[in-house]
Amino acid sequence: MKNITFRANEQLLEKARLRAASERKSLTDVFNEFLKNYSNSVKDISDYENLLQKLAYVKVGRKFTREEMNER
Repeated sequence: MKNITFRANEQLLEKARLRAASERKSLTDVFNEFLKNYSNSVKDISDYENLLQKLAYVKVGRKFTREEMNER
């Protein structure tokens, strides 16, 4: 693992420490989870766009009326 240094708002940092402690995690663990999610989110967007392209052939049917949508 690589050591890095950041500047952070003291109040936000304290809130983050308290939340991490309540979840029985370190700030390092929380930050690593953030980095993992952040770096994978780009892939998720491209996956979504690919799915939309694959489903482009689907034609939308008629629109429902307000009464039909609220029917129980």
